Amino acid sequence: MTPHTPLLPLRAVLFDMDGTLVDTERLWWEAVEQVAGRPLTEADQPEVLGRPVEYTAAWLGTATGRTEADLAAELHREFAARVRTGIVPRPGALDLLDALARAGVPTALVTASPRAVADVVLDALGAGRFAVSVTADDTARTKPAPDPYLAACRALGVEPAACVAVEDTETGVASAEAAGCAVLAVPSLAPIGAAPGRTVRDSLVGVTPEELCRMVLPELRVMSWNLWLGGSEVDDHRAKQVKAVLESGADVVGLQETAGTAAQELAEALGWHHHRAGENLGVISRHPVTARFGDPDVGFYGAAGVRIEVAPGREVDVWTAHLHYTPYGPYEAAFDGLGAPELIAHEDVRLGQMRDTLRRIAESCADGVPVVLVGDFNCPSHLDRPDVAWPVTRAAEEAGFADSYREAHPDPAAEPGHTWSPIHPVHEDGSGRPEPQDRIDYVLHRGGLAVRDARTLVAGTPRPWPDVAGNDWPSDHAAVVTTFALPGK
Repeated sequence: MTPHTPLLPLRAVLFDMDGTLVDTERLWWEAVEQVAGRPLTEADQPEVLGRPVEYTAAWLGTATGRTEADLAAELHREFAARVRTGIVPRPGALDLLDALARAGVPTALVTASPRAVADVVLDALGAGRFAVSVTADDTARTKPAPDPYLAACRALGVEPAACVAVEDTETGVASAEAAGCAVLAVPSLAPIGAAPGRTVRDSLVGVTPEELCRMVLPELRVMSWNLWLGGSEVDDHRAKQVKAVLESGADVVGLQETAGTAAQELAEALGWHHHRAGENLGVISRHPVTARFGDPDVGFYGAAGVRIEVAPGREVDVWTAHLHYTPYGPYEAAFDGLGAPELIAHEDVRLGQMRDTLRRIAESCADGVPVVLVGDFNCPSHLDRPDVAWPVTRAAEEAGFADSYREAHPDPAAEPGHTWSPIHPVHEDGSGRPEPQDRIDYVLHRGGLAVRDARTLVAGTPRPWPDVAGNDWPSDHAAVVTTFALPGK
């Protein structure tokens, strides 16, 4: 298998300080209690958590009659004293900072605390961990205004939409979201609700750069796979299918030749969602299926689709299609010597099936929802053989679909991407003629998805037909696996 190397769209991670990287929210709470001269309650949280010193000082002034300047100075002294003696990194914080450094993702510290306090924390954490630091002293307005996060993005030279802000309070979340950042909320003292574009976790333990990357531009890895009569020609085929799906890293698989039960059985083994259509088609998905499209009783050839929710408010339609296998153009070209006009004319059955598929997709699609069309089309692509304007793939292109494999590998001579057939080096009629190797399985897309990687997939080195029962790869087709980044919101 070709290793998958994702291209991270994540440009920077912007960290709040108090309560996010270090356990100072408790220290700040204690400092405010000391200055206020009373225990604080839940009703005081909006005036204290995530707020700059000056804001809380003004709030205390209305109750105590003391001047804002005196209260601010005392709050500074009380908090700074506690920070110097009681600073503790939050669980998982240092591990995440180290992982981001290894991945080459810059980080910034963005805090509503004054510079004097931030510098104490930076010394404790290691100032070299951060490319930029923005404090309450550095912007005219601080959180919940967007100014601190916008300032950090300007200093780093990145767009807010390409950044994740890590926050622990509603005030900080409001600031980051107003700036246009995706947010990872890790509440410290008060709960934070989920929302579109926001991920809520209990702690930073186990958070990876890849997870943060998906928050910026969620990725979706789509696999197209003809199972070859459900895989029945190969021993222990179901277990081998499960292994292949897991090792591919696929999030959703469009299946053909399912022999009726494969989609359900694979989904149950993986703990995934599934859709079965007729005796031949199915889709399995690690993401929830929110709608099902097409004729549920479709015949051996045809198409079926689902809508999946990749992330909150982020949906994608995935269709799987299987087109008729005969007459087969590569045989007619290689064995019968037919020219382009005859080859094109003989695509009428498949062309009709593709047009029906495209019609069904048009009837079910929704504004803003990208569409992926995968399948075994049983025909070559006009992008691979310019001497023949193969009409089936042209029809898909005219309907707005792009070929993900050919986007990733534009030169068909250098990267032919053959999917037929890893077990047929010679034609099975006994003549000894070489089997035409061709690309007949596809992952097409439209609607703003960006191709990050596309490859064909075969496990091991399959033995040729008919000695296939012991193969690790339980199919006569190679699979196609494409990784997409979803469009920005």
